Amino acid sequence: MQYHLDGFQTGDPSVSKATSNTGSDQVDVLIVGCGPAGLTLAAQLAEFSEITTRITERKSGPLEVGQADGIACRSIEMFEAFGFAEKVLKESYWVNEVGFWRPNPDGSGLHRADRIQDVEDDLSEMPHVILSQARVHDFYLEHMRNAPTRLVPDYNRELISVTQTDDPDYSVTAVYNCLEAEGKTETIRARYIVGCDGARSVVRESLGYPLKGDAARQLWGVMDVLAITDFPDIRLKAAIQSESHGSILIIPREGGYMVRMYIELDALHGDERAADRNVTSDMLIAKARDILAPYTLDVKEVAWWSAYEIGQRVCDAFDDVPDEQRSVRDPQVFIAGDACHTHSPKAGQGMNVSMADTFNLGWKLAAVLRGQAKPSLLHSYSEERCAKAKELIEFDRDMARLFSAKTKNAEEAAQFQSYFKKHGRYTAGVETRYDSSAITGDDQHQSLATGLKVGMRFHSAPVVRLGDGKPMQLGHVLKADGRWRLMAFAGASDVGQSGGDIAGLCAYLADDAASPVVRYTRAGTNIDSIIDVRAVFQTSHHDMMLDTLPDMLLPRKGRYGLMDYEKAFCPDLKTGPDLFDLRGIDGAKGALIIVRPDQFIAKVQPLDDFEGIAQFFDGVLI
Repeated sequence: MQYHLDGFQTGDPSVSKATSNTGSDQVDVLIVGCGPAGLTLAAQLAEFSEITTRITERKSGPLEVGQADGIACRSIEMFEAFGFAEKVLKESYWVNEVGFWRPNPDGSGLHRADRIQDVEDDLSEMPHVILSQARVHDFYLEHMRNAPTRLVPDYNRELISVTQTDDPDYSVTAVYNCLEAEGKTETIRARYIVGCDGARSVVRESLGYPLKGDAARQLWGVMDVLAITDFPDIRLKAAIQSESHGSILIIPREGGYMVRMYIELDALHGDERAADRNVTSDMLIAKARDILAPYTLDVKEVAWWSAYEIGQRVCDAFDDVPDEQRSVRDPQVFIAGDACHTHSPKAGQGMNVSMADTFNLGWKLAAVLRGQAKPSLLHSYSEERCAKAKELIEFDRDMARLFSAKTKNAEEAAQFQSYFKKHGRYTAGVETRYDSSAITGDDQHQSLATGLKVGMRFHSAPVVRLGDGKPMQLGHVLKADGRWRLMAFAGASDVGQSGGDIAGLCAYLADDAASPVVRYTRAGTNIDSIIDVRAVFQTSHHDMMLDTLPDMLLPRKGRYGLMDYEKAFCPDLKTGPDLFDLRGIDGAKGALIIVRPDQFIAKVQPLDDFEGIAQFFDGVLI
């Protein structure tokens, strides 16, 4: 964390200087819903003092218990961008291994068929963890309270209607019931509204969009319990398929004692819903005992429970613009999270995909509202996220089907296990790849960095920061601050000296009239305020000289013109493979990686392709 740039400050450096109040009835962005999607978006927008934001919630206060718990590796990477990954990792249960249990061939109960690593090596520097959704909300809310705008939710707000007008400034109007005062309503006008208001979304209904997909036919129960049992894998994630009583997925919870159980119940018939079965916690306990037998289960306390139907559904679009109008108007109303796609809880995708939705949308809204990009950029949200949601729905459908399958033999039983291994990248959240577009280039030069795929998230690797010798993860410099990154990987023998590729790139970026840094950095702002340039060298940090680096890698910033020493890195040779080998970067030529504000790779190109840099950013920034 960097601070003191504009003068010495005391106290907690994570608490930004307050700059504005967001409580107006006219705002830039209105967020409906304080779930994972809404809070991810609010946390991003709260950082920008020039953007007015409100976030509303029907409930009377923050979430306290239950709901989602699985946090994918990719989500932890995202939390690092917000600055609270360490808190999540400290509190959470880490999913290290998975046990697979199925019936003994002789019918005498259950046996462990296998025990495997949950996340494959080098998939991410972050683990797959379990933590209450309520605690994730707490961390987001803390981040919002400490942000410049001091953003806090407006609770007890029940959305009644959303309408669009011809007002050129605030074209979306939302009307609320104020639940804390009978008969009171509130009207909020906004430039943009984002519906993060769940599967029964009022915002989605205002657009006339249905959730499309298979009707739910399988009933499941879920409960968080404190229990005594002789089942040996109770502190492992465990998939259990019994002979005749159905299946259980065990997910150990944070704290060392509590465990979550997803319990297969009977199939639904016709138009039946979960509420029609009058499921009780006692019924779930009894079913769990049947599935686990001959192992015993003595439940001492049920902290939370619910019953639900499995259903995978998705909207055809995530914004308000019909396909035939995309060339003539830009979006103003968006939906995200459960408002536009629903998943089976067991695949662990719901919360994670929801947060990924608004992490994608947030920087785009900020860029448009700050005058850095044209409103047409906002079309890319629905284009990118709708396609990925449909892809993940298919994975989720297969996962749910296989989990509920009644196995006939060991070969069939092993199919689920094999599928789990094969699709670990999906459950880790790192398999998303965006198609080529104005903000995601082609793969013409992919050979320069084979392990950093265009359209996929920037895969971190260990480095040593040159200025202070600190070992760290390179990906952790990619903060949720709306900035683009140019990650320059030096070729062989290049140590930043005059005449080298890195020095040439930096000279172009700093001085050439066509440089996007020159063109788009506003007068009076820091040189890295729009595009942040970093360099990674192949030479050991002991053999590098800081004072030979170009000025672009030692920029002077802030009101005192203080020097930023955190732009240059070297391989961390103590931790294993050189990151150039680890990420397939051409050691002779090097490579330039353009990284979007949401940490996805927009382009891979040669270090000296200055025209390519200019053309890309001229198509994005204004």
